[in-house]
Amino acid sequence: MSMSQRILCQCPRVFRLRAPTRISYSLAQQVGRAGQARWNSTHSSSRAGRSWMQALWTTTMILVGIGANIAFSHSRGSVKQDSIIYASRDEMLKAAKEIADALGQDAVTTDIDVLEHHGHSDWSTANSLERAVAVVYPRSTEDVVAIAKICNKRNVPMVPFGAGSSVEGNFSQPYSGICIELSFMDKVVAFHPEDMDVVVQPGVNWMDLNKKIVDSGLFLPLDPSPTATVGGMVSTNCSGTNAMRYGTMKDWVLNLTVVLPDGSVIKTRRRPRKTSAGYNLTSLFVGAEGTLGIVTEVTLKLAPIPQDTSVAVVSFPTIKDAAAAASSLIRSGIQLAALEMMDDVQMRVLNEHGSETVRKIKWDEKPTLFLKFSGTTDAIKSDIKRVSQIIQPLAEGPFQFAKTKQDELDLWTARKEALFTMVSIRAPGTQLWTTDVAVPLSRLAEIIDVSKRECSQLGIFASVIGHVGDGNFHVAMFYDPTNAEQKENVRCAVHNMMRRALEMEGTVSGEHAIGIGKKECLVDELGAEMIGLMKTLKRSVDPKWLMNPGKVFDLPDERR
Repeated sequence: MSMSQRILCQCPRVFRLRAPTRISYSLAQQVGRAGQARWNSTHSSSRAGRSWMQALWTTTMILVGIGANIAFSHSRGSVKQDSIIYASRDEMLKAAKEIADALGQDAVTTDIDVLEHHGHSDWSTANSLERAVAVVYPRSTEDVVAIAKICNKRNVPMVPFGAGSSVEGNFSQPYSGICIELSFMDKVVAFHPEDMDVVVQPGVNWMDLNKKIVDSGLFLPLDPSPTATVGGMVSTNCSGTNAMRYGTMKDWVLNLTVVLPDGSVIKTRRRPRKTSAGYNLTSLFVGAEGTLGIVTEVTLKLAPIPQDTSVAVVSFPTIKDAAAAASSLIRSGIQLAALEMMDDVQMRVLNEHGSETVRKIKWDEKPTLFLKFSGTTDAIKSDIKRVSQIIQPLAEGPFQFAKTKQDELDLWTARKEALFTMVSIRAPGTQLWTTDVAVPLSRLAEIIDVSKRECSQLGIFASVIGHVGDGNFHVAMFYDPTNAEQKENVRCAVHNMMRRALEMEGTVSGEHAIGIGKKECLVDELGAEMIGLMKTLKRSVDPKWLMNPGKVFDLPDERR
């Protein structure tokens, strides 16, 4: 039996996108350049809100609705619910015109190229054929309220858009509608250095924020894509290379201001670092992918900038050895700031296609661990010594330690540039499929080894890269979408990786969220009852199903 036949035999179900096809455009989106430019440039160089009582009243009404909905559905069993009816294209365009009248003509565009850019991602295979009829650009919570009220009145789907760097079709528009681009909501509303927190609008880029507050000795310790903005980071519960030490986005959000589908505004809680007052609605919206409301302000915790940092790089003979070394380091108790892995394919790409800074280093083209240390200078020296002792028996070559701050920057830049460099060499006509899973630490080496071997036998570009410090890794593959067998083999390889993760009590999404790309896998992970409860919450907050519809789970059967 051929490799292709074996893979197909192991793939009982493949991913399918359910989407109507009223509009489609063929213009390819240009991606990666903004992120690369932002990374390079970075290293080269109170508004009045709604009253608290109004927010509390609106929140209470949501909870009453949720309770009533759950009680009703559980007492009646299977209940036929009202059909979900979306506006026609003409009605959607009328809504766009009404928004332009309310916000100004320059706040709305129907330009085809702009619509394509906001509706398709070259980062992802999870794209829908539909496009929004317009993109709108609010600048305040009040603007978002106006947009929501108009769309709610006319039954127009609303799709929030941040930086466009998500990879699971999180901002696709399978039911058309209005795309709400939040990049102009980029203000730091309030900075409280004495409280170690900051209030920002969703369009604030996390790297720009850290540059702005650096003199305070504080920073937001998340480390996702250089292009990522706070709103998208909240909506996908992102993480990045620093998650091993600092956790994920949910750990750094104190409260949220959210515009609900009908235009109501809520604030999920007040500003202290801890509270046990009422339901934890902040966590309800973190990771909800804009399906419950549009986040317009975020209060973030901040951390002290470490006194010192350093970076080390070490290669291994096999991916299994690298993963095993990573597992040993995780269990050692050493407080690394980050622990990243890149396979032999990624290291070869860096040597051949990396930036000038990266290519001046001759990288060993073998599976490699990138380690980041932080703390006091003396503590870092001690940690480096202990790390050397733990992983030397498995390592292929000597440790490469940063001797200067420039060395440290150059070594870590290789890790941060990896995705942008890989995308830049994609052959014309091919597509990128990238996805991630996370597993308990004890199973990490096994799943990485098996997944790497399977992907390597497909006869296409396939690479493994991961935030192995917290059990999370990614696979990226380039394939020819016109080659049916090749496309099916890639689908099955991805599905097999998801299946293995679940068999190991892991998750199908460590940090990319669900979007439209992993909906079927989410059912496998959580089960129909849990998805049913999520839908009950969704209907209670968004009874018309207008907020980013088709993401996380399918619409009720009567609308699909």
